Amino acid sequence: MRSDPSTGADPAFSVIVPSHNRPRQLSSCLEALKRLDYPKDRFEVIVVDDGSRESPQGALDDLGGGLSVRLVRQVQMGPATARNTGALNARGEFLAFTDDDCAPAADWLRHLADGFASSPHAMVGGRTINALPSYVCSCASQMLIDYLYVWYNAESQRARFFTSNNMAVSAEAFRQIGGFDVRFPLAAAEDRDLCERWFSDGRPMIYVPEACVYHAHPLTPVGFWRQHATYGRGAHHSRKARMRRGQGGLRFEPISFYRGMLRFPMSHGRGWKAFQLASLLGIAQLANATGFLHESLAHRRAIGAEK
Repeated sequence: MRSDPSTGADPAFSVIVPSHNRPRQLSSCLEALKRLDYPKDRFEVIVVDDGSRESPQGALDDLGGGLSVRLVRQVQMGPATARNTGALNARGEFLAFTDDDCAPAADWLRHLADGFASSPHAMVGGRTINALPSYVCSCASQMLIDYLYVWYNAESQRARFFTSNNMAVSAEAFRQIGGFDVRFPLAAAEDRDLCERWFSDGRPMIYVPEACVYHAHPLTPVGFWRQHATYGRGAHHSRKARMRRGQGGLRFEPISFYRGMLRFPMSHGRGWKAFQLASLLGIAQLANATGFLHESLAHRRAIGAEK
């Protein structure tokens, strides 16, 4: 599936989808990928089953024809390892990552391909849209990502952060950078770590907001807290990774970052919902700090037990 620039052919993609115990969501994701407006012989889909209790093979069987999809299985090792496993099995020149609870828009790959046209060794990221507007916690979680994109990706040609459910890289550059760090065991911060290493290595990052995926993650208040506490645990692993690279430990943004975050919902509307969203963004920061502290204490206990 390698591209030959002399032929003018569309670049060849391998779409990598890690999945764990979500066959229904995976089916919706695969149906969306089946509807991609991209030559079917120029992309493949690799589903990496990360140790699910029940095989997701049924989701693939229900598809019928019309989509080149392969299932790769591994024992449960987390999404970072699952994405790397997918990359190892990929035949495409470019790797496009999304998640099993996401539905890429029909023109997703075309816009990603446009991003690579001028810079084939860049990391290209698209926009994620909350597909569940009736879930206020899901709205708040996506609004936090939207704010991070405004903060870090204000210059689309000099972006600094993409989430792993909507990013793409050349397979060659992915191998050169070492892929995702498999020492990140959770679905948290492994994408930020990859972006930090990519940016620190002087590699370009391009934001293409036209490349959209729709994220359907129904969050209750309890689920919202757990999600952002998990992000805090991931932040602890990010700190350890930066220390291993000699790049320092904790990093704090200026106070204007946090002030702007709490004001961000007000820029999208007024009234009770805006107040709810602003409150939830504040709660997310508290949950994040709690998760970070939890992981730090667990790390110290583990070190103490080894002595």
